[in-house]
Amino acid sequence: MRIAATSALLIVTASAAWAGPYAPPAGQPGSTALAAGDSLFVDWADGFTNLVRGPLDIADPPGGLASFGSGSNALGPSDATPSSATPIVSLGDGGQITLSFSHPITDGPGFDFAVFENGFADEFLELAFVEVSTNGADFVRFPGISLTQTATQIGGFDPLDATNLHNLAGKYRAAFGTPFDLSDVAGLSPNVDAAYINFVRLVDVVGSIDPAHRTLDSLGNPINDPNPTAFSSGGFDLDAVGVIHAVPEPAGWVLIAIGVTLSYLAWRRPAD
Repeated sequence: MRIAATSALLIVTASAAWAGPYAPPAGQPGSTALAAGDSLFVDWADGFTNLVRGPLDIADPPGGLASFGSGSNALGPSDATPSSATPIVSLGDGGQITLSFSHPITDGPGFDFAVFENGFADEFLELAFVEVSTNGADFVRFPGISLTQTATQIGGFDPLDATNLHNLAGKYRAAFGTPFDLSDVAGLSPNVDAAYINFVRLVDVVGSIDPAHRTLDSLGNPINDPNPTAFSSGGFDLDAVGVIHAVPEPAGWVLIAIGVTLSYLAWRRPAD
């Protein structure tokens, strides 16, 4: 959501303390947020399919669908800022988009890729589920968790505490990616190889706590996030997906093999 950012910032108040068990906002000790310009990123999404816009307000279907931006805005390096000029694609309630990569993502040490949204403050967050696929047909979803209270609906400009959120895209403000580790989904499907991921799908979290429309996290908790966001830019606003660990080019494997062979031969050569 990208309207009334200035006035909304007056509504969103900084938390005196982070209450949950998960990583805090960008810049705080222990945060896992990754800056868009971090040298860890070796590649970015360069294709998209299956852009399905969700409604502006899932409780009001005649109100129309989200329409801000285009799928191509999610390609290439992140340029997310709190500015209204940031190119993004808005998904609307329950909307989704699938991104593809020239070089498959692989499960390396630590985090393997990160998703960038355009939230304009640490406490103003819109969330999405993250799913991955090897073949483009079979997907597995990261086990997202939300510990946000579910007694009162989070309003359109109400704050969220990032320390109550885990494995949900949109946990961090603009220009900071939410990272994901493919080891979290390894083995969940025989048709998804965590060492060879060609597709990442983002599915907007419908943040309503109304039992008729709510979405649940991996623990069965309703996820409470800003709702309704009945604007053309409503729902999750995707800026980019950055790759940290990519499958090497075939030539890269050859060079690695040559290096290993030469090292072995040098080790085996008798001393003079």
